[in-house]
Amino acid sequence: MYQQMLKKFTSLFPLWAVLLSAIAYVRPEYFAPHQGLIVPFLSLIMLGMGVTLSVDSFLAVFKRPKVILLGTLMQYTIMPLAAWIVCLVLKLPADLMVGVILLGCCPGGTAANVICYLAKADVALSIVLTSVSTMIAFLATPLLTWLFIGQTVDVDVLGMLVSVVKIVIVPVVLGLLISYFFEKRIRAVKDVFPAISAAAIVIIIAVIIGTNSENLSQSGPLVLLAVILHNGLGLAGGYWFSKALKLSETEARTLAINVGMKNSGLSVALAIKHFTDAAALPGALFSIWHNLSGAFLAGHWSKESASNTDKSERTRKMGACNKKLE
Repeated sequence: MYQQMLKKFTSLFPLWAVLLSAIAYVRPEYFAPHQGLIVPFLSLIMLGMGVTLSVDSFLAVFKRPKVILLGTLMQYTIMPLAAWIVCLVLKLPADLMVGVILLGCCPGGTAANVICYLAKADVALSIVLTSVSTMIAFLATPLLTWLFIGQTVDVDVLGMLVSVVKIVIVPVVLGLLISYFFEKRIRAVKDVFPAISAAAIVIIIAVIIGTNSENLSQSGPLVLLAVILHNGLGLAGGYWFSKALKLSETEARTLAINVGMKNSGLSVALAIKHFTDAAALPGALFSIWHNLSGAFLAGHWSKESASNTDKSERTRKMGACNKKLE
């Protein structure tokens, strides 16, 4: 019974995020003073990610190296480039530009795994992609951020590297160790971690909205447009690039979701620590939007099984070949 309640709570994450964000916007004094919670809460989320993973999920990398390499490469190329293009087109001010590009340079988000399940994509592949992109984020995120905006603002590459190690790598590895050595003892409570993660990210979003209530009233529509365009370019680019490379429908869906959905919580924490409060705003809005767009996409894709789509494509290609032979 409680497991169903937890799953229901987690599945309604976008609703809780919108409701608490609205409260934070109207009454920012409730949340703005609590910026100190952002980093600990994000570390808690990463710990939960590590606990719910397994060593086998990492070993799966060696079974599908090409798809994993491609998916990881797409996460760290399509989204940073899309962020840069969006910033240029919308002519975003420096603080918001930093936030959008920093978001694009972050690894994939754990919410992608849930969306992949709903979209009838490859959940195992999604978990591995999220894990691999997260584990290399300590190098990729600071260096890519410097590459795209280092000429405009000062980027503390070494400081960001240390922050990612502390906030992400250490908790994930600790969670993996807990999962490996105490698997039987924690099996009963593993279902709690997604709900804890959902609650933690909702609070993080509310704190950022409360902190940026004045900026939001001035720049909110522009930031939201940037977030929608960024997310849309990531989802579309991930899907069509995968199809262009002749990947299956299941793989294309999985890569699209993992490219388009980012670890926005990490971008928020890094923005607060190394840049400005306003730079955290795109990540906070992205946290809400990418779950809404992901849920919509999953609802669309779930109407037709990916395996059926793959079969129909193979049948169409065979028919075309037969016509050529005739």
